[in-house]
Amino acid sequence: MSLAGLGEAADEQWARQSVIDTALAMSVSGLSPGRSGNVSLRFEDMVLITPTGMAYHDLIPDDIVPLSLEGEVLSGKRLPSSEWHFHCAIYRARDDFKAIVHTHSAYATALSVHEKPIPPFHYMVAVAGGADIRCAPYATFGTEELAKNAVAALEGRKACLLGHHGQIACGETVEKALELAEEVETLAKQYVIACELGEPPHLSAEEMARVMEKFKSYGKQPKEE
Repeated sequence: MSLAGLGEAADEQWARQSVIDTALAMSVSGLSPGRSGNVSLRFEDMVLITPTGMAYHDLIPDDIVPLSLEGEVLSGKRLPSSEWHFHCAIYRARDDFKAIVHTHSAYATALSVHEKPIPPFHYMVAVAGGADIRCAPYATFGTEELAKNAVAALEGRKACLLGHHGQIACGETVEKALELAEEVETLAKQYVIACELGEPPHLSAEEMARVMEKFKSYGKQPKEE
């Protein structure tokens, strides 16, 4: 193998390990207990996704399943997550997404079973890319219908809830996707608590637009010369 080939192989191994590390972090944090949830990363022209039915702490890089964007298994002996349909559909629809984290986190799931979106009750809702975090209509897990519903709910957004199911968070890296999933769960928890006092007032569309504009530069340090 050429030196260039060795470099590409090492990069793919790193990418596979990053999927495992993110899945472990997701599970350990309580965002997705047990074997629930799944993680994927767009690598070159492939989708690297967690396998179905395997405990995250048992995974090694060779267990991560490489798929085409159409969902064809490209190599290896493992089967992909049952939710590969929506992972691939989201990547086909959104070139800006490089990673997807799907969790069954408690408060986001609690809202999803009531088919409730997260409204603009707090300005941080804008971190998901819009004035609210939509809830996709219910569809059976692992189906094309669920994939279609998820893509629609993510239009103009980086995250959504899935009716009677959980949440999806997307990003430029697996780390950013996981961070967004954590933020969505925090917002879901805050909203559920706030609703104990009644439906909280919502911020206006104008204010949310102002916040989204500010988020374009929020947390970014100037480049060093």
